[in-house]
Amino acid sequence: MAEQADLILHGGDIVTLAEHGDEREHGGEREHGGERGDAVAVKDGTVVFVGPEREALERWRGPHTVVRDLGGRALLPGFIDAHGHLGGIGLQTVIANLLADPDGDVTDLASLKDKLRSWAADAVGADSEWIIGFGYDDATLTEGRHPTRDDLDEVSTERPVLAIHQSFHLGAVNSLGLKRLRYSAATPDPEGGVIRRRELAVPPSYGEPDGVLEEKAFTPASDLALAGLPERELLMLFATGAATAASFGFTTVQEGGTTLANLQALRDTAAAVPFPVDVVAYVKADEAMSSALDDPIGVSDTYVNGVRAAGVKLVLDGSPQGRTAWLGKPYLKPPAGQPEDYCGYPAVPDGAVVAKQVGTAVERGWQVLAHVNGDAAIDQFVKAVAAAGPGRRPTVAIHAQTAREDQIDEFARLGILPSFFSMHTYYWGDWYRGTVLGEERAQDISPARWALDRGLRYTSHHDAPVALPNSIAVLSSQVTRRTRSGHVLGPHQRVSALEAVRAITIDAAHQYGEQDRKGSIEVGKLADLVVLSANPLTVDPEGIRDIEVIETIKAGATVHPPAPAGRAGGAPSTAPAPHWGCSC
Repeated sequence: MAEQADLILHGGDIVTLAEHGDEREHGGEREHGGERGDAVAVKDGTVVFVGPEREALERWRGPHTVVRDLGGRALLPGFIDAHGHLGGIGLQTVIANLLADPDGDVTDLASLKDKLRSWAADAVGADSEWIIGFGYDDATLTEGRHPTRDDLDEVSTERPVLAIHQSFHLGAVNSLGLKRLRYSAATPDPEGGVIRRRELAVPPSYGEPDGVLEEKAFTPASDLALAGLPERELLMLFATGAATAASFGFTTVQEGGTTLANLQALRDTAAAVPFPVDVVAYVKADEAMSSALDDPIGVSDTYVNGVRAAGVKLVLDGSPQGRTAWLGKPYLKPPAGQPEDYCGYPAVPDGAVVAKQVGTAVERGWQVLAHVNGDAAIDQFVKAVAAAGPGRRPTVAIHAQTAREDQIDEFARLGILPSFFSMHTYYWGDWYRGTVLGEERAQDISPARWALDRGLRYTSHHDAPVALPNSIAVLSSQVTRRTRSGHVLGPHQRVSALEAVRAITIDAAHQYGEQDRKGSIEVGKLADLVVLSANPLTVDPEGIRDIEVIETIKAGATVHPPAPAGRAGGAPSTAPAPHWGCSC
């Protein structure tokens, strides 16, 4: 025996996703995935062999090798989060859960208020300055509307209350919350945001706020409320988020759109308590650009304590489900108080500012991610990318929900990689059909098939905390495109199970420029792996949603389920508590 592996896995379906080599013999690119009896050997956190079980055991088994029989389960590359918010995943576990089925049980305003009251009295809520909940959706509430200041005054008049919309682009506060924000009838709407009003403005009044806040009017509320969480909880947000992501099979995650202060907190936390997964961070573009330093981010291709900064994120519009995304054509049904030709609005109205940010990032070697939901925002971004030229890493259009076919052509021409929030088809597909876009336009949200037809790689993400970081739901939504009601939304945009798996493995690795060490099970790559209860490439497409994540392996070590004293555990970090906010 020349060498001894630390771990040999065999006896299951091994889906390698390898893009070259003897792939047909060892699974992955074949229609039905890997072959029973294949094996993977791991040494020092790296894959050292992929091939027949007998050869693996003869060449690589030694007295200290752990040999694991998968028992017919599926082994895939560890999942790669193409866009999410690590701190937001942690936040989901801390504040009141206002989500609807299947992620929660809020159905109406009464149950929403009950959740907030209960949280206010629990161990975390009692020590929080604000009463905070996340995840309500006016599309699923029985009343079909947002909670108002009057609704939230029924929760408390003694403490400020914030209910955050599932998009994380809107929210509602009670009367005391408005007072803390200094929002009144004399307060104009900020650029890129809206303070919704009780009545039409009568100059010089802008109208008394009704408690519902959009975009840049909402951001100060979330910043203020979340800063008032107990410090012990803020200190654990990143670690809790990492452990939760690992439970869904992710071995690389993203902190997408953070502040410079939170980036430092992320690095300090990782140095004190190692994360169970790798973390790639992107700083808010406006903050990075305003720094006097040439590289305030510290962009690198190398992970330090499992963290690396990769570039910047721009936010160019809002949320389609919240009807704040910037569209080229009017919404089917505009929000209350808006005209029939309402198309949403830009987050950065001046295209020259966007062009300068993209151009500066490309010059400095920073990867660019841009939140662009509406097609008008995509037009603004495409123009800026065309002027700036290609970057050293793929430029990424985050969400691209309403991308037109001609814009996908432009993505292909300019090398823009679309990362679709494919779970929109489930969570808001029916809302898109009946309220946001109408039946015809809704068919082509998250147009993955258009991208594939043009030879483009695309990725798919969960955007947690907007949705749970549920890898299986990400896969299922791409393959079935079923809405909450069971309707298939745009069957012509469906992709195969293999294409869906690629979107959260090897193609996501390409998005990060890490395809040489992640995204597939190949000799020389990190042993980032996930064990599933069944092979998504062989089960009935409608059965993908029932697959379970059994185990997550990072660099050869099991990180989920965690060991009693595993990498995800430990004491809270001694790093400064992050001041967390989300630009989802």
